[in-house]
Amino acid sequence: MAQTTFSGPVKSLAGFITSGVNSSVSVSADTTLTVAAHAGKIILLNDADGKFTLPSISSATPSDPTAPDQANNIGASFFFYVETAATDLDILTDGTDKFVGAVIVAVDDGTKKAFVPAAANDVITLNGSTKGGIVGSVVKVTAIDAATYLVHDSLLIGSGTIATPFANA
Repeated sequence: MAQTTFSGPVKSLAGFITSGVNSSVSVSADTTLTVAAHAGKIILLNDADGKFTLPSISSATPSDPTAPDQANNIGASFFFYVETAATDLDILTDGTDKFVGAVIVAVDDGTKKAFVPAAANDVITLNGSTKGGIVGSVVKVTAIDAATYLVHDSLLIGSGTIATPFANA
């Protein structure tokens, strides 16, 4: 089925279900993500030291808010699943956009800690140990405002003495 654009509110009494072969996309090399190809999908991370760059957030109010080609991408979510253990894997913004929210890093001995990004943090680095990134780790980010990605519903599996995965580019 072709992509459909609605210009008014859409109501579903039973919800929308995303499923099927196009619901996930595997990335195995440095990738600049796009809303069209990656938002709302499960992004399978298969590059242990890959650099995955989120699209720049556009919060501009379009002259015609019903136009199907407006650039505003507030609300776009990106769900990352670590399928290949990380060694130096980065989820980056464009450098202007920053992270808010939190991520939990946990190890199998029951140790866990939530980390909150600093105001200037624009990178999430996974190393497969102290910063998480063991297979099964998940990160979800959503564009919530101009220059702001919310990190939520995220659990990183790590080992050793856990440390923040947030950093500055």
